[in-house]
Amino acid sequence: MPVLTAGSAHATEGGACESATVQYRIVDADGKTVGADWTSQGGFHSWDTMPGTVEVRLAPGQSVGDSCKYPVSLAEYTTEGPNWYTSGHQTLTDKTTVYLTAADVAGAGDEKRTWQKLGVKTPDCYGQIDLYGDDVTYDGGTGEGHGPAPYQPDNVVTPFHLIAAWNGGEKPCAPTQPSSPGTPPSESTPATPSTPSTPTTPASSEPPAEQSTPPTSPDTSTTPPTDSDVPPQESTPPTTPTPSSSESTPPLAETGASAPVGLIAGAAALVVAAGAGTLYAAGRRRRS
Repeated sequence: MPVLTAGSAHATEGGACESATVQYRIVDADGKTVGADWTSQGGFHSWDTMPGTVEVRLAPGQSVGDSCKYPVSLAEYTTEGPNWYTSGHQTLTDKTTVYLTAADVAGAGDEKRTWQKLGVKTPDCYGQIDLYGDDVTYDGGTGEGHGPAPYQPDNVVTPFHLIAAWNGGEKPCAPTQPSSPGTPPSESTPATPSTPSTPTTPASSEPPAEQSTPPTSPDTSTTPPTDSDVPPQESTPPTTPTPSSSESTPPLAETGASAPVGLIAGAAALVVAAGAGTLYAAGRRRRS
């Protein structure tokens, strides 16, 4: 397949980082291309082109700022069937991430250039491998950097920013013990064919703000959408400053040498003297 170029350049006006188009290809242990050459075509593929190692780059013809960075991840899941429609509940077993920059934009004379690579373990039972444009770990965890695991019956179409996916396998995977939230589960062990267990409901199925909520009833006639245009990595927002003591605590009364102690004491003495004079005058009127 010929090299595909981006439909239009993604400018970085005013220093802002825009979405960029990612290209990928599968290579073998010797670095030779397996199947199609560089492509941005997404969709779901079968094990005949199972990606042991995937090379990624930014498509030519794009203007990418020096500070822009684009995370691209490859994740492997064990599933309950050999395709998306029978995948059921998916369990993450391996994941790797690279970050593409302006140095990874393709150009002329790149035939012998070395590109960034993504590799995951080879599945030994039913599984799915996802190539996607962010660095979130979609394992069902609830901690920072984690998201809901893919789950076909409830139409949880994660990972978000999916570029392409591969399904396959010839035998069911042995059940594994559930992992604590936020921790990727360990790799499952192949077992003799058996009826898949009833899947559990994933921890969450809320999509990111920029995506619409999936329909309640899953559409089993299509696979999840894919798109080779991925967003840049967002910078971490600044931490809210902690108020200083002068802003949050009322000031204490002055008691040091600089406090007007003499003035306060003098005023108090005048009040006492005035009160005593009043009492003395009242006593004389009663005696007379």
